[in-house]
Amino acid sequence: MLVTGPRHPGPQPAVSRSGPLPGPSTELIETAHGVRLERLVTGAGDPVTVFAHGLAGDIAGTRPLGSAVAGRRVFFQQRGHGRSDTPPGPWSFADLAADLAAVADLSGATRAVGVSMGAAALCRLLAQQPDRFARVVLFLPAPLDGTRPPAARARLERLLAALGDPGDAAALRVGHQAAGVGDAALAEAVGSELPLVIRATPPGRAYVRQRVEQLRRDGLAPELGTLWPAPAVPDERALRAFEGRALVLGCTGDEVHPAAVAERVAACLPGAELHVYDHPAVLWTHRQDLRERISTFLNAH
Repeated sequence: MLVTGPRHPGPQPAVSRSGPLPGPSTELIETAHGVRLERLVTGAGDPVTVFAHGLAGDIAGTRPLGSAVAGRRVFFQQRGHGRSDTPPGPWSFADLAADLAAVADLSGATRAVGVSMGAAALCRLLAQQPDRFARVVLFLPAPLDGTRPPAARARLERLLAALGDPGDAAALRVGHQAAGVGDAALAEAVGSELPLVIRATPPGRAYVRQRVEQLRRDGLAPELGTLWPAPAVPDERALRAFEGRALVLGCTGDEVHPAAVAERVAACLPGAELHVYDHPAVLWTHRQDLRERISTFLNAH
């Protein structure tokens, strides 16, 4: 089991516009297929919504999407992230869909939110079980056909390189030598995902610092790269059988998440609502609207 960077059993931190916040304690849950996944449950009552983050994401980065969602909110770390297991590769989106289904089943979730890679995994689950969720939100979905934008490939390569040489067994165990060594490269890799006008602000610097600490502590599994080029959904026509309601959210100007992908995914789901933001980095540039749009959709009966 090889993981770039160390794995640490501590709670996940949260970050706000004003800086890092202490994170609540998480738990490890056992799944029927043998993969342990890190989970955080917030809120109370029904309905229950499960949240699946994207590649190199985490619970803390996904929590803002559910801040106004009613009922219980269930967040989990994808395999190869946080304290979740890193089973031997190669991996497939069928594996991610099985992880998501296990968390949803154990939690009694009837609604789901997927981000990027998590959205593609959610689509794989919907293709297999079209009646599994009553409402789903797909935020910046990754392509379903196995293709990857060059910017998406480069992003993962930058992060893995900054965390340590995947061929160096010592680096895989401890990150990038001693604490602090190589953090400038990792900070640059993380910071490049933020708009320039935000990168130099106190919230932007706090976000980069928190992400560097989290990635240095928990690491990132190189096996994530094995998810491609196999398609997330082998036959996109299977999504036409989805029986619930879907909201698809994309944005223009995002090289990692082209708006055309969101439009294609929305076209696959019967009656899906589609909204495309006019700027990238939506969590920074349209955070309030994003929260309201997601909560309004999920809280509807």
